[in-house]
Amino acid sequence: MSTSFASALNAARDAAGAQNYPQGALYVVATPIGNLADITLRALHVLQIADNIACEDTRHTQQMLRAYGLDKPGQQLIAVHQHNEAERAGQIIALLREGKRIAYVSDAGTPGVSDPGARLCAAVHAAGLRSIPLPGASSVTTAISVAGLISPGAQGFLFAGFLPTKAAERASAIDQIGLEPRAVVLLEAPHRIEELAKALAVLGTRQVTLAREISKQFEQITTHYAHGLLDWLRADSQHSRGEFVVVIHPAAPSEEHDPKELQVLQLLLAELPTKTAVRLASQITGGARNRLYDMALALKSGDGPQEESGG
Repeated sequence: MSTSFASALNAARDAAGAQNYPQGALYVVATPIGNLADITLRALHVLQIADNIACEDTRHTQQMLRAYGLDKPGQQLIAVHQHNEAERAGQIIALLREGKRIAYVSDAGTPGVSDPGARLCAAVHAAGLRSIPLPGASSVTTAISVAGLISPGAQGFLFAGFLPTKAAERASAIDQIGLEPRAVVLLEAPHRIEELAKALAVLGTRQVTLAREISKQFEQITTHYAHGLLDWLRADSQHSRGEFVVVIHPAAPSEEHDPKELQVLQLLLAELPTKTAVRLASQITGGARNRLYDMALALKSGDGPQEESGG
């Protein structure tokens, strides 16, 4: 048994053991995203009492369990990952109907948020059975908590996960992000982060927070303008290592309309669809797309600013 977490297991039993843990329920358990000490006491207790543990990778989960002093026999672990989730859901449902307590964990963080788990929960719900969430670590909310999102006119955020890898599809997705008034949260792998930074440069002076290796020894969280991300990544080879959460801040509100932007946008709107006109106006003037989009909607509704006539 691991001595590091022996007291934690005792604390888990003391703190969570008296609570109700229904049989025949799926327990969706958030696990640490890097630092093993980020496990919750209730998660430790449920992992102790679970009849089976469904997991994204049985080897990874077995290592995690042993680190906590929980040595589960291999036959108690069931591999449920993105390639077999729908198929294995039937096996999980059969066990739940026998009255088993089943815990589900992904490799790290909260299941169902970019990781497997959503299809399993949907199948459990459809079968009339219960899924019980155990909150805990999430790279998305962890990065949001320190990004410093302060735009009062754009509350909340959009979680977009991994963008398409094909250049044209990714560019189209970033066009949509440029029109989004809220913060947008992306995930990216180290071998693709530079390509993402190149693509995000079209957002110009929109601020972007990069959070890499969250909760690990070499954690780094930094904020830059979108057009400067690539320079920062290339300034040090270490900057591109580790898994990334990318938080694109809401565009800064603009109180005045730039006359050049207004003129270009009006000319383009006369000939092109709104989204195309906004994209081209942004490329021509360097203006932020979400601001130009709001301006375009106002112009089309008749409530937008008018050019001053000379005379």
